[in-house]
Amino acid sequence: MIERISLAPGLTIARALTGLWQIADMERDGHPLDPAVAARAMQPYVDAGLTTFDMADHYGSAEIVAGTFRDAGGYDASQLQCLTKWVPEPGPVTADDVRAAVDRACTRLRTDRIDLLQFHAWTFADPRWLDALWLLEAERDAGRIGAIGVTNFDTAHLRVAIASGIRLVSNQVSGSLVDTRFTRKLAPYARQHGVGILCYGTVLGGFLSERWLGAPEPQWEALETWSQMKYGRFIRTAGGWETFQGVLRAAHTVAVKHGVSIALVASRWVLEQPGVAGVIVGARLGQSQHVADTAKLFAFALDDDDRALLAAAQSALEPIPGDCGDEYRTPPFLTASGDLSHHLSSFPAPFTARPGHDDRTLALSGTVWEPMAGYSRAVRKGNRIHVSGTTATHGSHAIGGDDAAAQTHFCIDKIAGALQSLGGRLEDVVRTRVFVSNVNRDWEAVARAHGERFGHILPANTMVQASLIGDEYLVEIEADAELG
Repeated sequence: MIERISLAPGLTIARALTGLWQIADMERDGHPLDPAVAARAMQPYVDAGLTTFDMADHYGSAEIVAGTFRDAGGYDASQLQCLTKWVPEPGPVTADDVRAAVDRACTRLRTDRIDLLQFHAWTFADPRWLDALWLLEAERDAGRIGAIGVTNFDTAHLRVAIASGIRLVSNQVSGSLVDTRFTRKLAPYARQHGVGILCYGTVLGGFLSERWLGAPEPQWEALETWSQMKYGRFIRTAGGWETFQGVLRAAHTVAVKHGVSIALVASRWVLEQPGVAGVIVGARLGQSQHVADTAKLFAFALDDDDRALLAAAQSALEPIPGDCGDEYRTPPFLTASGDLSHHLSSFPAPFTARPGHDDRTLALSGTVWEPMAGYSRAVRKGNRIHVSGTTATHGSHAIGGDDAAAQTHFCIDKIAGALQSLGGRLEDVVRTRVFVSNVNRDWEAVARAHGERFGHILPANTMVQASLIGDEYLVEIEADAELG
């Protein structure tokens, strides 16, 4: 029996989701798919109870294939769940942009309502990612989206979204025996707020399998798939091939004990972590299918001895740095190419920059307060950038609700955006000044959030209690930076 879980009212999914990202790999490798043929290959999954398919706007023709299957009939359509993603370019987002994205997904999926639309933001330094989520909320309220999720969000920005009233039901992130970042902060926070974690990369692009047990280290630049190129970087970051072989040996021992594959042990370990709603298993439709093997994921469970054996092997690994999603936002980029070149061409400046008085360059956020009070969001002169007192506000919205940590993270995001607009970055910050409206209640939450973002920089810092303008603001932060 395939285990199922409710992500949202009216949305119950199989805990083993079938991922269709490999369709893009297959098409990229010069194997164009016939949507009708690929769609027929979905039927065995549905027959086995694996009724949930995960795709995206950039997974080649994955949405078209799923729409073709949906339209063909021959099954109970109410039992099929098609989860997709919207991954827009960074920059401004309008209601027309969001409407067009939803229209495109509905057309390709041949439906008038998307079961779950998952949003990815390339940068949090540009606050317009929140515009996209608010506009998606309007589409959901209009009945065109059943539920909204996110993908590759770290804990801090999942917190910002939740505290700002965005109704999210899931966060899709990397998770495996090697990449355990999701267990540290993300899963506990998500679990507390009713957000299900969906983990991909559970078998590291096939590296967690018998094929690689005892095998010599591969030629990293001559791998077969983009997934292997990506997860090869995870393996090397986690301590290298020999350390990884220790994890493979432990997983093999557990697999032999239960009469299953290493891949199933790896996926089962992730599935049993608190807060995980499901794992995503990739499928090369029409080429290789593992329906029967995937179904075995629910035929066994790990015991204490299994977990201890795996934990001992994992203890030799180097932790993957940062939080979930950082592989797409901060060096070292753990992507197939090692950078973002195959994803994006450029990042627009979050704020408008223009020349000012006396060889200054000004960054302006466009609020009504800047011309009224006569100030800039930030000013650069020479190699110094001074960022004005920054609160958790974006347009007419107060961000972070009554969560002081969420407000702090958003303030720092705006500071990062102002610095980027003037040619700087957070790492250039040499001093911060933090003003807290209720020090006795919020100082620690604010300090910890500041530490998460500046712990590797360690600028000079002052925190004081102050009466802030606006009862909704719990914290305000200034920053000074020196470039070079």
